[in-house]
Amino acid sequence: MSLQLEKKNKICIVGLGYVGLPLAVLLDTKFNIIGYDINSERVKELKKSFDRTGEIDSEKLKNCSVEFTDNPEKISEAKVIIITVPTPIDEHKIPDLRPVKAATSTVGKYMQKGSIVVYESTVYPGVTEEECVPILEKESGLKWKKDFHVGYSPERVNPGDKEHTIDKIVKVVAGDTPKITEFLAQLYGSVITAGVHKAPDIKTAEAAKVIENTQRDLNIALMNELSIIFNKMGIDTKAVLEAAGTKWNFLKFEPGLVGGHCIGVDPYYLTFKAQAIGYHPEVILAGRRINDYMGKFVAENTVKKLIKAGKAVKGSKVLILGITFKENISDIRNSKVIDIYNELREYGVEVYVYDPHAYPEEVKEEYGIGLVEDVNKYKPYDAVIVAVKHKQFIERFDLEEYKSLMENGDRPVLIDVKGVYDREEAITKDFLYWRL
Repeated sequence: MSLQLEKKNKICIVGLGYVGLPLAVLLDTKFNIIGYDINSERVKELKKSFDRTGEIDSEKLKNCSVEFTDNPEKISEAKVIIITVPTPIDEHKIPDLRPVKAATSTVGKYMQKGSIVVYESTVYPGVTEEECVPILEKESGLKWKKDFHVGYSPERVNPGDKEHTIDKIVKVVAGDTPKITEFLAQLYGSVITAGVHKAPDIKTAEAAKVIENTQRDLNIALMNELSIIFNKMGIDTKAVLEAAGTKWNFLKFEPGLVGGHCIGVDPYYLTFKAQAIGYHPEVILAGRRINDYMGKFVAENTVKKLIKAGKAVKGSKVLILGITFKENISDIRNSKVIDIYNELREYGVEVYVYDPHAYPEEVKEEYGIGLVEDVNKYKPYDAVIVAVKHKQFIERFDLEEYKSLMENGDRPVLIDVKGVYDREEAITKDFLYWRL
């Protein structure tokens, strides 16, 4: 099979979310791109130059020549097929490979002899060759390494980050043979200015991806555990970290809610595989338990502050600012803010959620709650929780604005999860202030 890729050859991106769309638009600068997604509404929006994720602006979409489609038959036109579908976990924290297996099945039905299928979805080591290749063979009737090849190149997209864009992040590539690895290095290297790293094999590349976020998860878990300890000791965690951060080799992580479809999910892929081969991971799962507890911890401390302010907890009104899993994006998948919401509701608190970035219909479908359109409509509140550090919140709300939202009794309760506001100023202005 020929390993030359020219402009006339087509590349198909399967899955046009946070990973697939930026990749399609980037590769479009050098190659002939088909962008396939099973979501017909998503395809319609992209054809109208609208990206609801906010990753690609309308001007860039308007000027690109990606052929957006929901017709799987178009896959057959491509020589290279790149699968970028989500790999979530289920309610039992077990990897849910259904999206990647379904995408693989579709690709297998339509791929041609001589195809190269590349996976970018986060998986545990072995999924590409042990789980996906048999599906490709079965659906296509083709033989692996004779009629088609596979590769793996882990996605490294950071949603909402306009500085570390896909072309500025080193791309790890691995093929099922050295020739395929070299081919992928040239393919991605033609558009990735940061360069390409060739992993020795596919399992190594899969493992490298899954530990990137595991490392971050554990570092944040340590900060969260320190926050729990220092809160009990009456010490301000942020002040401690600022002091410790003056040493050159102190790693500058901070406590927070760890959600989303990467950091809060990827460690479970590694621990699942570890347990499957007979090893029970201690440290990774301990970090996960701490991070999964933080929403409850925030809610508990909100209740304590309400009591200290002399307010009845049951029936009190609390405004939560932000429902997305991180700042300045619309993505609500695996948001840990919902843990704060659910815990407060258990106490009988009336909870209102406001987020200008989130799509109300998505929040309703995912979590069954309606977003507040106007924060002033339901005031006065007994407490406000700044759960997500959206730029719009920082620009719009100052301490005086929060006071006006909480003109209900003497002492306003402000829960500043990420430590956005000045603690001393808040205390001086008579807030009952708390942060992680």
